Amino acid sequence: MRLIASDLDGTILHADESISARTVAAFAAARNAGLHVVFVTGRPFRWLGPVQRAFGHLGTVICSNGALVYDLEAESILASHTISGSTVLQVQRRIRSLEPGAVFAAETLKGLLLEPGFLDEAASRARIREAVEGPFDAGLLDADGVVKLLAKTHQVDAEAFQDLVEPRIGGLVSVTHSAPGVALLEMAHPEVNKAVTLADYAAGLGIGADEVLAFGDMPNDVQMLAWAGRGYAVDSGHPLAKTAAGRTTASLHDDGVARVIERYLAGDPV
Repeated sequence: MRLIASDLDGTILHADESISARTVAAFAAARNAGLHVVFVTGRPFRWLGPVQRAFGHLGTVICSNGALVYDLEAESILASHTISGSTVLQVQRRIRSLEPGAVFAAETLKGLLLEPGFLDEAASRARIREAVEGPFDAGLLDADGVVKLLAKTHQVDAEAFQDLVEPRIGGLVSVTHSAPGVALLEMAHPEVNKAVTLADYAAGLGIGADEVLAFGDMPNDVQMLAWAGRGYAVDSGHPLAKTAAGRTTASLHDDGVARVIERYLAGDPV
């Protein structure tokens, strides 16, 4: 193995946005052993504070499910794949024709645009201070650069919501989800997912899939876990992630990712 790729939330990052000391030590040991480390997350680049606190200015992070590549050291965007404003509005119309109660948000290169009603909890409003509420406008969306479109409903669960709308929007955007207990779809450029961007990043280092050890926990990790030479889902993860990986490790709370890295560095098979 020459590269370790890991999801954040639910894989190494706890709900309180902490990363265990054991996990931090395992990644540090991997870097000291000469392995490349890249985090691959659904988070926007503005929400990388937990990574910086735990690891410092580590290097490259693949954000927004592969739609954006961010240099933590330089604090700059290296690459992005955006969805046009007209496509966003088209997808929005098609989803609303199937689920009239759906509400939307757009993650952009400049911030987060929310439809009124998207944040329905005071705690969410307090956390997402940089969000702006307002109607979607194609010109504004193009100017800001949409890297991820979010759609939420309270009528069905996430799998049922995706099954309902994906046949109508496939080809316009890629569709996945990663929020436990919330029917929140995450949509990006149709040619983008975590695996695509990770493969491109690895190729730039002269690294192939068979030299990559990857970790994840949710459906947005499925392609990455299936692509990597060694994919592991944490035991606390979604069944789809476990199936895609073909291997499981201990749960987030039992430092499952750190355990695999430690075994690998000790020379044990993984």
